[in-house]
Parts: sequence; structure tokens; C-alpha cells
Amino acid sequence: MIYVLFFVAVTAVWGWTFVVVKNAISQYPTLPFLQLRFLLAFLVMVILVRRLPTRKELLVGLVAGAVLAAGYLTQTIGLALITPGNAGLITGLLVLFTPLIDRIFGVPLRRRTIVAVIVAVVGIGMLTGGPSGFGLGDLLVVACAVLFALHIVLLGRWSPGLAPAPLAMVQMGACALIFSAGGTWSLRAPSADVWIAIVITGVFASALAYYIQTWAQAHIDASRTALIIAMEPAWAVAAAVVLAGQRFGLLQAAGAALVLAAIVGHELAPLKFKAPEHERIET
Repeated sequence: MIYVLFFVAVTAVWGWTFVVVKNAISQYPTLPFLQLRFLLAFLVMVILVRRLPTRKELLVGLVAGAVLAAGYLTQTIGLALITPGNAGLITGLLVLFTPLIDRIFGVPLRRRTIVAVIVAVVGIGMLTGGPSGFGLGDLLVVACAVLFALHIVLLGRWSPGLAPAPLAMVQMGACALIFSAGGTWSLRAPSADVWIAIVITGVFASALAYYIQTWAQAHIDASRTALIIAMEPAWAVAAAVVLAGQRFGLLQAAGAALVLAAIVGHELAPLKFKAPEHERIET
């Protein structure tokens, strides 16, 4: 249960950063922002870890980090083109992609997972009001959702038995290296507001968040992880109300309730009922 609680806190931070990142990239280019964000995240992890990764930690971290970097690049470019609400909705679709990717690796689907995913997706749609039109930005964030789902599955399969801190450090380093390859060192310095966003996203939404995710995913299956991450749009709405002064009606509140109900129901179901063998869906 403690793994779930910590991971919920991570999704709260990620939800908040939809507004933070949107504001930052309206003032500063996307690639340099990501470069500075993940360089800071890597430095924080180096200070915290204070040891070299093992060969397996290095290999897993580099692969997972490359997938993560691709996900953040597509998400951030897409976020510059569409509203945070639509970005949150489409990113939340990773709850559909995760069990599908997991199925490719031979993991059977359960009916309760399918039902919970459907309820969560409906809730996300109600929460954000649905996309106003499907364009390039929407397509990029769909790609981001697929990549984030792949990242979840890979960590769920590879991270058990590995130390979470060095693994998270390597992932942050891989992201920093990839974004630094764009040759952005000579660009102008960020403003104070952008630096605040870099610190928030680099320290809390990257270094600490992915340490917690890597640690938690050693104990939580990939589909359940995706459902917990489905809370992110609800937190994004809360941040929009507090930070941007936006107001949302009954439809959005009902959507948030559906998302939370899907997550809590999926978490509580194994505690109350032992799933029979015929609950597995083979394809």
C-alpha cells in the first residue's frame, strides 16, 4: 500500500507540471528547457546516489531513459501546440496502451483491469472535456502516451532486483545526454520564472519522481501502475484551478470521480476477491 501512496504523490506533482511546463515553454524554447531540466535532475541524482551503477543498471537505465526522453520530447512539443487539458486527456490514454503492450509480452488481461481502464478513460474524457480537434499537437501527445506506456512496461519487467536510485540516475543521465545533443548550450539564459519551472520539474517531477516510480514499480504490476498514473489529469485540473484560476463544471467533477473510482476499485478488488482462473482473457 505504501508503494501506491508514494506513486499517487508522484502523479500529483506530474499533474501540477502541466501548467508549469506550459507557462515555461511559452517563454523559452522546448529543447533547451528539457536539456536544463534533465541536467539538473541528473546532478541531483548523482549527489543522492554517490555510487556508480552496475552494468545491468546502466543497460536498463539507458534503454528506459531513451524511451522516457522520446516521451517527454513528444509531450512537450505537443503541449506547446494544444491546451494543457487536452494534453492531460491524451497522455492519460496510456492506461489503454499499457495493458496492450504488456499483452505483447505475454501478460494476460483481466476483466477487472479492462473495466477499470474503460472507466478511467471515460472519466478522463469527462474531466478534460475531450479534444476540440485532432491536430499535430494531439498526434504528438498520443505518441508520448504510447512511449510512456512502453516505459512503464519495461521498468515493470526489468527493474525488480535492481537498486532504484542508480537506475533512476542513469535514466535522468540518458535524458540529459539526448537533449544536450541538440547543441543548445549557447542559447540565452532562462528568466527567473523559467528557472523556477526547471527546478520544479528537474528536482521534484524528474529526479525524485522517477526514483519513486522505479522503486514502486518493482512491487506494482504495469497495468495497476497505469491506473495510478490515470490520476494525473485530476491533479492537472486542481493545479489549473489554483495556479491559473480556471473553473470547471459538474461534468469535469464527475470525470474526476470516475477516474478515482476506477483506481480505488482496481486497488481494492484483489483484497476482497480472489480472481478465478476464468477471469483471465486469452487472445
